[in-house]
Amino acid sequence: MPGSVTLRSIKNVGQDNRAYNVSDPVTENDGVYMTMKGPGINKTTKRTKEAAAIRIGFFQLFRFAGCREVLMMVAGSICAVLHGAAQPLMLLVFGLLTDTFIQYDIELQELNDPQKHCYNNTIQYKNLSANDNLNMTRKCGMLDIEYEMTYFAYYYLGIGVAVFLLGYCQIFLWVAAAARQIHIIRSMYFRKVMRMEIGWFDCSSVGELNTRMSDDINKINDAISDQVSIFLQRFTTFVCGFFMGFVKGWKLTLVIIAVSPLIGLGAALMALFVSKLTGRELQAYAKAGAVADEVLSSIRTVAAFGGEKKEVERYDRNLISAQSWGIRKGLIMGLFTGYLWLIIFLCYALAFWYGSKLVLDTEEYSPGTLLQVFLGVLIAALNLGQASPCLEAFASGRGAATIIFETIDREPEIDCLSETGYKLDRVKGDIEFHHVTFNYPSRPEVMILDQLSVLVKSGETTAFVGASGAGKSTAIQLIQRFYDPNEGMVTLDGHDIRGLNIQWLRSLIGIVEQEPVLFATTIAENIRYGRPGVSMEDIVKAAKEANAYNFIMDLPQRFETLVGEGGGQMSGGQKQRIAIARALVRNPRILLLDMATSALDNESEAVVQEALDKVRMGRTTISIAHRLSTVKNADIIVGFEHGRAVERGKHDELLDRKGVYFMLVTLQSQGDKALSEKAKQMAGEEQAGDMEPSQKSLSRAGSYRASLRASIRQRTRSQLSNVIPEASVPITTDTESFMSGGNKGESALPEEEEPVQPAPVARILKYNAPEWPYMLFGSIGAAVNGGVNPIYSLLFSQILSTFSMSDSVAQRKEIDGICLFFALVGLVSFFTQLLQGYSFSKSGELLTRRLRRLGFHAMLGQEIGWFDDRRNSPGALTTRLATDASQVQGATGSQIGMIVNSLTNIGVAIIISFYFSWKLTLVILCFLPFLALSGGFQAKMLTTFAKQDKQAMEAAGQISGEALSNIRTVAGLGKEKSFVDMYEAQLDGPHKAAIKKAHVYGACYGFAQCVIFLTNSASYRFGGYLVRQEGLHFSVVFRVISAIVTSGTALGRASSYTPDYAKAKISAARFFQLLDRVPKIKVYSEEGEKWADFKGDIEFIDCKFTYPSRPDIRVLNGLNVSVRSGQTLAFVGSSGCGKSTSIQLLERFYDPDEGKVLIDGHDSSKANVPFLRSKIGIVSQEPILFDCSIADNIKYGDNLREVSMDDVIFAAKEAQLHDFVMSLPEKYATNVGSQGSQLSRGQKQRIAIARAIVRNPKILLLDEATSALDTESEKTVQEALDKAREGRTCIVIAHRLSTIQHSDIIAVMSRGCIIEKGTHDQLMALKGAYYKLVTTGAPIS
Repeated sequence: MPGSVTLRSIKNVGQDNRAYNVSDPVTENDGVYMTMKGPGINKTTKRTKEAAAIRIGFFQLFRFAGCREVLMMVAGSICAVLHGAAQPLMLLVFGLLTDTFIQYDIELQELNDPQKHCYNNTIQYKNLSANDNLNMTRKCGMLDIEYEMTYFAYYYLGIGVAVFLLGYCQIFLWVAAAARQIHIIRSMYFRKVMRMEIGWFDCSSVGELNTRMSDDINKINDAISDQVSIFLQRFTTFVCGFFMGFVKGWKLTLVIIAVSPLIGLGAALMALFVSKLTGRELQAYAKAGAVADEVLSSIRTVAAFGGEKKEVERYDRNLISAQSWGIRKGLIMGLFTGYLWLIIFLCYALAFWYGSKLVLDTEEYSPGTLLQVFLGVLIAALNLGQASPCLEAFASGRGAATIIFETIDREPEIDCLSETGYKLDRVKGDIEFHHVTFNYPSRPEVMILDQLSVLVKSGETTAFVGASGAGKSTAIQLIQRFYDPNEGMVTLDGHDIRGLNIQWLRSLIGIVEQEPVLFATTIAENIRYGRPGVSMEDIVKAAKEANAYNFIMDLPQRFETLVGEGGGQMSGGQKQRIAIARALVRNPRILLLDMATSALDNESEAVVQEALDKVRMGRTTISIAHRLSTVKNADIIVGFEHGRAVERGKHDELLDRKGVYFMLVTLQSQGDKALSEKAKQMAGEEQAGDMEPSQKSLSRAGSYRASLRASIRQRTRSQLSNVIPEASVPITTDTESFMSGGNKGESALPEEEEPVQPAPVARILKYNAPEWPYMLFGSIGAAVNGGVNPIYSLLFSQILSTFSMSDSVAQRKEIDGICLFFALVGLVSFFTQLLQGYSFSKSGELLTRRLRRLGFHAMLGQEIGWFDDRRNSPGALTTRLATDASQVQGATGSQIGMIVNSLTNIGVAIIISFYFSWKLTLVILCFLPFLALSGGFQAKMLTTFAKQDKQAMEAAGQISGEALSNIRTVAGLGKEKSFVDMYEAQLDGPHKAAIKKAHVYGACYGFAQCVIFLTNSASYRFGGYLVRQEGLHFSVVFRVISAIVTSGTALGRASSYTPDYAKAKISAARFFQLLDRVPKIKVYSEEGEKWADFKGDIEFIDCKFTYPSRPDIRVLNGLNVSVRSGQTLAFVGSSGCGKSTSIQLLERFYDPDEGKVLIDGHDSSKANVPFLRSKIGIVSQEPILFDCSIADNIKYGDNLREVSMDDVIFAAKEAQLHDFVMSLPEKYATNVGSQGSQLSRGQKQRIAIARAIVRNPKILLLDEATSALDTESEKTVQEALDKAREGRTCIVIAHRLSTIQHSDIIAVMSRGCIIEKGTHDQLMALKGAYYKLVTTGAPIS
């Protein structure tokens, strides 16, 4: 493929439709759009992605800052710059102070000479005359060392106070400004994603988008908040330090600078590599996140097929690449850090050696100047080094921003929120397809529509019929303008719909799909989604029209009932009717019915159909249906085949043509006819008595079902209700369930607030135990690195003391020795840094991967009831895997290195200090707690914030997850705007918290920074006292102070890691909570009964059951039914009577509250779960496929063995699937898309059947397995199922009587118990509920 094939429109209308051509993905960044899963395209993807590592300049990160933010950032920067200048300023004071001490020391040494004394403020020989003493110029007695030190102490104090204020302002202003910008980025990103055309979503997985919203935006936040001000502060220190060096002593400065390019080079390379690797790591994680999201969304399928271990492996495979990138990153950081230290120590050696020459030989500098110059340049260099972690944050921020900003900048090809486009004054509703050719952007090689031309007249009902995959649903999606045709055009009243305003166009259209999506809110809100601001009366009216009113009023909370995520609390029929009400409330001009009644039982179907017939009047209606009875009344029927409309006409005309339609009809009516003949004979005269003449003719003309429907209209509800009482049991089904309104208050909240005790570090380390050698060596490296600082202070003070030596030869020798030692320390440091960096990144990455894997493993091991809790929605769980596991690394890995480093640093320093002067050490130690305390306090505050952030973002994450997963429904309803508003409302919380956090963080930072100045102020004053009163040597004062102060900063550094550490402990605790939870039904355990001769006898004995998430609603009320092995049991009954629930008990997704399920006489709740499930195959109504090839999906059927390709093909042939697969370009390797979106329903269904066949199960469960199919597919699938049933125990749930009449036992269920059972003939003879079902088409499901 040459790159991206993008949609080309015929005419350019408005700027919405820029025509695209085939482009080279490298030159045009729309290339990313076409990143398909196909093997051929990965190369281009890789190329674009590598470039994607960083395509955003640093200042572009701030593109969303308003004037106020810019002002805040400028003010913050000024504070940071002033703060940065404080350290070099302190050096000026320090130089004077040093000279004072050295002066004093030399004076003391002179006066110690018994032959000299102080006379007239000069040092003179005692036994020489005054004249001989004239050339003695050394002053004495003028220096009051204590007074001088007091004076210096005040300087330090002043600088300290200023630093506190500046530090607070710089952090607060930057963090607050960043919070505001991140708020904007989050909402802009989500808003832009919601505006993207559907084709874009086909090419990006929801999991990946969710990960981007949480992790990547946090990375941008790190890059534009406090890190910038800290960077500026350090950079200023760097500049001022050099400046001072040049002013005070340019020679020495030049010598030192000569070495500095080496440092700069190292830092630059490090930043470059790190940003590249971060980008790679992010990508790898997004993939794993997508896997997790997919698996958690389809947890029931995974559980039914025992795929837990397989999925954990698949997830783990995706983690490996991320792990290796992480380790490489650590290695590179270690390497460069070591290199920087080596250069710095070599620098010391050179500087002191050359500097001492300048002081002693040429006497250009005083020792104080040497220190000012050297320390100035050194502090400058060090601060440049410390600025490098900030660069890393900037780089990963830029890496993360690349994709996010590109999305924000990408112009959607079909912009659903755009204001452009015409709105017609009058809409008739004629829709016409003119030679439309189309393929899905995610599968450019498969032609879906081929020169399709169809006319749909206004006010008429047009039915689209045809086999699965003929392009019927695609045509409907083009009318909604989810896609634009590649060639040709779709017109409304003669206007190309590409020229019309999209929101306006979609507002004319009401759509009812086969698998309607409801949103996780109340029924009333769901209906209100149809049209904003609609009154309660209209909602009730729509509900009545859609025949939903009665069942809604039966629910405890009526219209305020929550429907669960994806509508999981409602049965299929209920969801359908709510969706119809939602479509009706729009009062649409155009009604699109995509298999709107296929999921319904007969009674609901009849009533829904009636509702639809009512509302079709005067509207343009397009109906896709597989049940031809629903199609017959259409004004025009259009037959589709291979993406073309091959015939159109009325029912009778088409039957005469003997084309596609004829074939479908004959196939379908055979099944129905056999059944209806029988029913009619038995019903005989009495039925004729009820019927009016008009209906008689109907029943003869049409198929059996039409007559049923007609007679139903005659009968009133009251008559029906005595056949089988309406399901007054509020409905539960098997998808997601969560707290229904009433007990939501009590039960949801306590659990929510359940505070997590931070996990003990010991336990976190236990998970890291296998990496102990890495951690040991890493710690050794860290310990050596920690010892470097105090040793430096030893050498440093040693050099100072040499300046007051009188013997110049000894002085020279001493200095050379010290310089050599510096070089040696540098060399050691290089290797230990490398060791520390690599070891800890290795152990940390392995831990993260292990935790993610364990967490995922634990999630998949929970019983299904756990997933019903809304807090465990797939979105929330994926986020938890992504963030928690990587945060746990904050308590181990590199953090341990930092802690060990700091501890040895402090340990060595304190030992040195006590050895030399315990008094001074004690005074300075008084300040250490403050150094530590500021860090601890900061940590405490940040933990609380982390908790709030997390919760606030999870709420927003649920909204975004719901919107993205159901993007088609959201788009069809034109609800993008309201989801964006809801999302933005959720963002206010985190934003306010961030501002609050900024104050605390700023104060702590300022305090931590100024403690050092205060410490110096006190200690030098006391040092002066000791030198004067106790004769302490001045070099000891420097030694002790510099040792402890450097170790104090190390402590400060360690405490600055405390927030990560605290976050890590909380995340770990959350994780351990998950790992420790004992599931009620254990998937992974070996315990439980297994038996060799598994026959498949099933018996339900007095089962009672309520869903754990809705304890107030009893679903099964003493279910009693049994089926022998090899027999087929069919459940019939209205929606929500507990049919699917009984299947779930059999699969052991749940255990009954009372009663037993016996399998071969063994109690199922004592059976081994994997063993039991391995004997059961299930085909459900909406089969869930995984985003992998067709072959892999079929192999999924048996996860206990390696399924051979022969088995796959055999199963595919059995399921009537083989021929279709062979017609695809990539055959069995064809990717089915996420959730099988690339296939039609019939194709998905047959893959699901093949998947069940591969399992070779003893028990086969068919939950509405053919309801979604058109007649032709249904026939093939039904044959496949009949074949599959041979010799197996089978439980069938079906809405169509024809599919179950041959069952060995038919059980009629109502309100969770069996009201009658027997064979078809027995039940017909009974003339009970079943008989009435068959003869009247009353409720059946």
